[in-house]
Amino acid sequence: MATIQKRGQYWRVQIRKKQYPPQSRTFDTKLQAEAWARAIESEMDRGIFFDRSEAERTTLHEALDRYFREVSSLKKHPHQEEQRIRRWQKHPLALRTLASLRSADFAAYRDSRRSQGRAENTIRLELALVGHLFEIVRKEWGMEGLANPLKNIKKPSGSAERDRRLKPGEYELIAVELARSENTWVLPLFDLAIETALRQGMLFELRWDWIDLNQRIISIPKAFRLAGNKGVPASLPLTSKATSVLRSLTRSVDDRVFPVTANALRCVWKRALRRLQLTDLRWHDLRHEASSRFFEKGLHPMEVASITGHKSLNMLRRYTHLHAADLVKKLN
Repeated sequence: MATIQKRGQYWRVQIRKKQYPPQSRTFDTKLQAEAWARAIESEMDRGIFFDRSEAERTTLHEALDRYFREVSSLKKHPHQEEQRIRRWQKHPLALRTLASLRSADFAAYRDSRRSQGRAENTIRLELALVGHLFEIVRKEWGMEGLANPLKNIKKPSGSAERDRRLKPGEYELIAVELARSENTWVLPLFDLAIETALRQGMLFELRWDWIDLNQRIISIPKAFRLAGNKGVPASLPLTSKATSVLRSLTRSVDDRVFPVTANALRCVWKRALRRLQLTDLRWHDLRHEASSRFFEKGLHPMEVASITGHKSLNMLRRYTHLHAADLVKKLN
């Protein structure tokens, strides 16, 4: 039975029922208190009650902290997700409790980010992070009665397929600009990205004891091979140019092929593109360039997939952009 008492200018409700934890809450008016009491007692009578007290105490900021410790930090590359978490924690919604957040709040966030000119895929990833947080909260943190407000809003679509490749003369311009940098590792990284199709993260993981320059093969340990289309092959063949680039590098003490940070690479890369006015080019476009070049060398789709690591031919198609002029030569 619910007990409703006035405490100063507020109304406090307490509910005690056998087999259920005590529930209490404070309201501005007696009508609100009575309505809440009826709703909670009805759920208890029907056996569908879930304790919301923890969700009503935990803020989104606090939940994101725990999510990073228990989920994000255990991922192989947590940096990007950590940045999204810190961005969320600066937003006013982070001060609200989990139980108080509604679908309309996140729909407003989505529309606000669009008005700021953010990419649809950026917004989608930000919302997906909080959506997954709510699922973890519900399924693993003991807040089963908490609804996931992200399930009821329309999500932004993913990013549009990119088909950017290096245009004639761009490789030479970029190579000259990168060579001017005091960071001598960026130009070799640029060349290897094109010659191997390796993602930026895997380029930084490369170790000299994986590489056999005589056989022209990189053997990648199982621990560094991801699942699905994010994967890399167990053995990666090297082109003659990739082999030449690797032979020219100085070996580091810690066995890393590239003893430099990703941030250092990004700074040099973005500065070079700004100077060349090539701001529409991204580092990941080099993987598209590499995949396309493998086909232009005459390799079969399965041979290309064995190098790029794509498990799906549809994804391989998204990374392949052949020049029409080259196809005309084959047709004739």
